[in-house]
Amino acid sequence: MIDNICMRDDIFKHIRESAKILNKSKDMNDNTSNDIINNAKINGKKISDMDMFNLEFSVYSGTKIDFEVKKGETVGIIGTNGSGKSTLLKIITGVLTPTSGEVHVDGRISALLELGAGFNQEYNGIENIYLNGTMMGFSEKEIEAKLPSILEFADIGDYVYQPVKTYSSGMYSKLSFAITAILETDIILIDEVLSVGDARFRKKSYAKMKELINQNDRTVVIVSHDNKTLLDLCDKLLWINDGEVMQFGETKEVLSAYEKYVG
Repeated sequence: MIDNICMRDDIFKHIRESAKILNKSKDMNDNTSNDIINNAKINGKKISDMDMFNLEFSVYSGTKIDFEVKKGETVGIIGTNGSGKSTLLKIITGVLTPTSGEVHVDGRISALLELGAGFNQEYNGIENIYLNGTMMGFSEKEIEAKLPSILEFADIGDYVYQPVKTYSSGMYSKLSFAITAILETDIILIDEVLSVGDARFRKKSYAKMKELINQNDRTVVIVSHDNKTLLDLCDKLLWINDGEVMQFGETKEVLSAYEKYVG
């Protein structure tokens, strides 16, 4: 069935436009995809060649967050509800712009934020796979090569041919995670998505995330309220409160201080 899937030229052209990735040639190739990444700009500045991504910006007036995540590290972000955790991830991805300061990112980013983020509600699952892959900087051929693996991991059956506006929250999370897990990016940002979906899928996605983290060149940032996940997966924790850094360091040490703070 997968071999018979064809993306019409007009559909993929529209996907390119939706992703703000336009190219004169009919088909994007690897060089084109790399050029897009290499020439990408964040807050008007070109991405530099670094072995880490650095973050320095103000979330709210009078407050400041300043930290860096090195290549290959897995960092968890903790804090009470409303502390700015999800806002921070959106600033890293470029969805939101910091009020001041700069964000420097080196590498392709995939982000699992709130359900449906990055999806066109009118597109079906297949079309949204191409849309998300294009937004990550992958070429049509690269996405096509990974398509069977994405569909197998998502395991949502024929719903992949239906508009995603008809999906349940579980289907959203399955397809989103499958795209992120199979299209291998340098940096993965996750906002509580490991806790979504049925028990079988949570177990599968958790195992896949551990596999990705064990690849030393992968950088992962996780927002979670689950202490077991943080202790199991994270090298470091960033604790923020009302847009300010309370502590940044070794996972057990920061988690212990946070638990005492929240009582």
